[in-house]
Amino acid sequence: MKSNFLYNALNHFITITNHKMLVMKYCFKVGLYKQGLLHDLSKYSWVEFSAGIKYYRGNRSPNAIEKIEEGCSKAWLHHKGRNKHHFEYWIDYGVKPEEGLIGMKMPIKYVVEMFIDRMCASKNYQKKDYRDTSALEYYNKGKDYYVIHDETRALLELLLNKLANEGEEATLNYIKNQLLKGKEA
Repeated sequence: MKSNFLYNALNHFITITNHKMLVMKYCFKVGLYKQGLLHDLSKYSWVEFSAGIKYYRGNRSPNAIEKIEEGCSKAWLHHKGRNKHHFEYWIDYGVKPEEGLIGMKMPIKYVVEMFIDRMCASKNYQKKDYRDTSALEYYNKGKDYYVIHDETRALLELLLNKLANEGEEATLNYIKNQLLKGKEA
């Protein structure tokens, strides 16, 4: 048990830190310096990190395993409530009661961070099997069930499709030189 704990702790730390460094690298490339530095710091909090140790598998998010085994993921609930680059952070009740829960429009800088997060998660978990289509393929598996604002969805899908069809360099150039140009990052 102890060796499994240490193995999981070390490898989970390496996984989340590698992911954070990847996201930081790409956020810096497009000019989102603050977001690059602050990205996913809550993963180092005890509620998230301890779940990462317990449910570490190395090939998918420990939060998904926790959800399967426990019925919900306390780590994910903690994480999404503190990280504005997750569309789930932006779910709220509509103005009219009959609207129920709806996705609020996300600021562009957080949509860009969400895109970078998805691209880097694919790179981090798929390693040598990563392709520029990977993040789009993963997104397409669940997109019909997402509670996300239409404009946020459209922008995220534009970026994921641009990555899949035009490649990383063209997509990052588009983000930096067109999408974020003249906007406060």
